[in-house]
Amino acid sequence: MCAPLSVSEPSPKSKTIDKTATNERSLFKKIVEFLNPGPDSKDELIESLAEAEDNDVIGAQSRAMLEGVIRMADMTAGDVMVAVSRIDLLNIDADADELMHQVIDTAHSRFPVYEGEKDNIIGILMAKDLLKLQRAPELNIRTLLRPPVFVPETKGLNDLLREFKGNRNHLAIVIDEFGRMAGLITIEDVLEEIVGEIEDEFDIDDDQGDIFGLADQTYRISGDTAIERVNETFNVTLLETDSDNQFDTIGGLVAHEMGHVPKRGEKTVLNGLSFTVLHTKGGAVKWFKVMPEHLAK
Repeated sequence: MCAPLSVSEPSPKSKTIDKTATNERSLFKKIVEFLNPGPDSKDELIESLAEAEDNDVIGAQSRAMLEGVIRMADMTAGDVMVAVSRIDLLNIDADADELMHQVIDTAHSRFPVYEGEKDNIIGILMAKDLLKLQRAPELNIRTLLRPPVFVPETKGLNDLLREFKGNRNHLAIVIDEFGRMAGLITIEDVLEEIVGEIEDEFDIDDDQGDIFGLADQTYRISGDTAIERVNETFNVTLLETDSDNQFDTIGGLVAHEMGHVPKRGEKTVLNGLSFTVLHTKGGAVKWFKVMPEHLAK
């Protein structure tokens, strides 16, 4: 009959050795931290990321994204929202054709809908849902609205991004301390603080050009197109070279002539050319529709 196996207890000597090794590691760790302490602030942490990039530990894009995450911790919805003056709203009392034209002209995927006063947001309309009216005109547009989400201006971007992810909502109405609408914020606005500007269908690569001729004898021109290039294309002089107002791009010149930040749908005429704002982003004009003045009448 075999004797039962016995598990021997570690000797007091081995316990002492393990404890000594742990103490030595702790002491070594303390010495390293004393000689090379970690960052104590966000600025020091960002500097550490820059050093990591210099030492080829991380790439430039990774560093920029990590910096964005760090800086975003102190930012609120009010910091990155689209101001109320630049929001495209839909009136619930407008007819279907008017709504359809506005959706097409503005090229958004989601629209806040108001009733009565513009501060009274009653829902969010998805552009794709409006197409249902083409097949079923008897539908009440109110049945297509989705519940609006309201957030205060002081809402942290970290918390907001978490909520966007959790409830699968991509748009929120920002309200001020008095309960009035202050602006609008989307999940894209928040993500751009991390990854930089997210290009959409209106954005083009530099090598694709910036002036496009269309079949209806009009042109689509990027807002950052050089004024000299517009002059050459249309054989006009929009700005004298010795002018005191030095603008490099057509977007800057048009904004100056209007006297304010251009909004989608606004028009102006410069030296026989009619400029219509097609698309804006971040307070700058991304695209103009341009045609000779006589064709615009």
